[in-house]
Amino acid sequence: MRKKIIIALVLILALGFAAYKYMYKSHRDISTEEATYSATVSEVYDAFQKSDRIANAKYLDKTIEIYGKVTNIDSKNKMITVDEKLIARCTNGLHGDLKLQDSITLKGRVVGYDDLLEEIQMDQCTLKR
Repeated sequence: MRKKIIIALVLILALGFAAYKYMYKSHRDISTEEATYSATVSEVYDAFQKSDRIANAKYLDKTIEIYGKVTNIDSKNKMITVDEKLIARCTNGLHGDLKLQDSITLKGRVVGYDDLLEEIQMDQCTLKR
């Protein structure tokens, strides 16, 4: 009887520990991850225009490097618009010398595509020149 209680207690503790590790696993660090894809904003935008389902399977929640020209800068919110089709939220501050129409490379995670505004959304972006 005592053996069964000890085995049950060990099982409960093991399951509790496994559940804790699953629920509280560490967050991804996009800046240190290797980029899965490298593309221009137009290429990714066209992929979403052709087939939302296929583009989501390819890009959604993946780390990518994306190239384009800066069309809007929101320093207060750390957001950049690239080629008027990509909204990128940067984790670090923006470079002070960043200007409109600069060619840039962003590395970040694709969050999704907004059908209504026809914009690609990215977050956790880091700016690479």
